[in-house]
Amino acid sequence: MNHKSLFTFFLIAILLIAGCSTGHGKYERIEGFAQGGTFHIVYSRPAGVKRAQVEQRVNDLLTAIDNSLSGYNKGSLLSRFNAGEEITPDSLFIGAFHRSKEIWLESSGAFDPSAAPLFDLWGFGFGNRDTVTQHLVDSAMLLVGMDLVSIKGSGDSARVIRERPGVKLNFNAIAQGYTCDVIARALDDFGCNDYLVEVGREIVCKGLSARGDKWKIGLDKPLDGNFDEGAHLQEIIVISDGALVTSGNYRKFYVENGEKHAHTIDPATGYPVTHNLLSATVIAYDGAIADAYATWMMVIGEEKARELALQRDDIEVYLIYGEQDSMKVWHTEGFPIYSNDLQK
Repeated sequence: MNHKSLFTFFLIAILLIAGCSTGHGKYERIEGFAQGGTFHIVYSRPAGVKRAQVEQRVNDLLTAIDNSLSGYNKGSLLSRFNAGEEITPDSLFIGAFHRSKEIWLESSGAFDPSAAPLFDLWGFGFGNRDTVTQHLVDSAMLLVGMDLVSIKGSGDSARVIRERPGVKLNFNAIAQGYTCDVIARALDDFGCNDYLVEVGREIVCKGLSARGDKWKIGLDKPLDGNFDEGAHLQEIIVISDGALVTSGNYRKFYVENGEKHAHTIDPATGYPVTHNLLSATVIAYDGAIADAYATWMMVIGEEKARELALQRDDIEVYLIYGEQDSMKVWHTEGFPIYSNDLQK
């Protein structure tokens, strides 16, 4: 999505281990471009499985996801729906839609892919930025709400139904995490026990690295305009099984008339958020959940994000927020920071 996922993947480690053989098998690497960014996959290849088989499956899945969920691919199902066409959703679209609607309900609308007209209006969607007026915000707000979209029927008779003309969707806040999940399931099907899947810097991993230890991921400091990944690390995170996603407002924003407009839009107000939460990192059992929750937290701000994190026993959270011109940190007790891991 994307504007989130703002942690640094340890690419040096990946480059070093590609092609290495350990007790966990031969580690292979697949990388390329997808969803407006890059992807990197490292996996231990089981005996009897050919590298070409895995690579073809990954590429086929990335193409299928692009043709289903991409707002930049004008021929995708999503783009056709947003253009007003009646579409028959495929399984990928249906999966992303239902996961999104569940989290929309859970978040009371803080996470909302149907806020696409607002994303477009503020210049963070698939169209060109407009001159924002209260009238345009009010008009866009009439088209926001996942209760305005539904999927009726099944199979070839399934249709995506909008309740009002102009209703659109934008899955950027879940698509890359969801993509990691889809690829991870494919690696599971091949019998891979150790892998790391990174799409747009959102990660799902399993097992151990080629060195026989947990995967290590660098978390960047949320400095405005910090595009030099890895130059300013906040923490190193260790993780073995699960997903890790960061959302923040320090890379995708613009300043107009002296005012910063962040890419995180609050669907309840129609305006970019202005609170002090700089980034939210979420570790969860799958990428779609981590992706959506990180966005949800960036919408509601630091105080409510803490409350949400403490309500859930199936996620770990690391928040960086501003306070009196300095950065502060709060994280759940079980968040796996590398220095803490060494002390155990």
